Amino acid sequence: MTEKIILQVQKHLPNIDLDIISQGAEALVFQTKTHPYCSNPYLKNNQKFIIKFRPSKPYRHPKIDFQITKSRTIGEAKFIYKLNKLGLPSPSLISCDFNNGIIWMENLGINLPNGNVSSFKNWLWYLEKNESIEDCTSAEVEEVCFKVGQLIGKLHLNEMIHGDLTTSNIILTDDSNKWDPALIDFGLSTFSGLAEDKAVDLYVLERAITSTHSVFAEKYNSWLLEGYKSAHELKEFKKIGKKKYDETIKRLEDVRLRGRKRSMLG
Repeated sequence: MTEKIILQVQKHLPNIDLDIISQGAEALVFQTKTHPYCSNPYLKNNQKFIIKFRPSKPYRHPKIDFQITKSRTIGEAKFIYKLNKLGLPSPSLISCDFNNGIIWMENLGINLPNGNVSSFKNWLWYLEKNESIEDCTSAEVEEVCFKVGQLIGKLHLNEMIHGDLTTSNIILTDDSNKWDPALIDFGLSTFSGLAEDKAVDLYVLERAITSTHSVFAEKYNSWLLEGYKSAHELKEFKKIGKKKYDETIKRLEDVRLRGRKRSMLG
């Protein structure tokens, strides 16, 4: 099945080097050394880019499939454009082919010492596997968790919902030997000012951390919420920050309660 999908994208991107790096239910993500507009001599050494492709779904009527693919690709591109415009860390858009479900964007990922891409998840896993308990709860980890929470707070204050906020969808970039978070994968993202939607976003991340980093999850989640609160205290959001924070945290308690009830009922 994957080979058929790769052939499908190669029809739209002939002679483009494609290295598949992930596959989800809706899209495939490729890495490429090719820029759609600049020739290689003008690029930095070993610079790479990301191509996200939504393949056609044979179980859908072709006209419906086309409309769904186009609509979702446009929606994701608009979300990324808004992030770029606001200056919130995320991949820059390079090129889009809405009709064929293709988004070409900046590649933010770098490799950790073990070769894995520096997602928030992989970075925490690397520390937990290779470092001491003290390193896993160090000031550096606290700072990164705080920055992640602050980034999500800024996202929500601009009435933007990620929709799939897991530690895999947060990339850490190395800026002057300091890790800074950036958001990726906006296939489920929406625009919403509802406290419920923001609370669900936070709850999804909270559960992702609890399930994948259970030993230190309480600390990580606490530091994240501290960062989230700090975003609402920034001068630029002073008029609305406290009210929106209180509304979201109150709703988060309700979402947690519903989650616990579902777990008890199976």
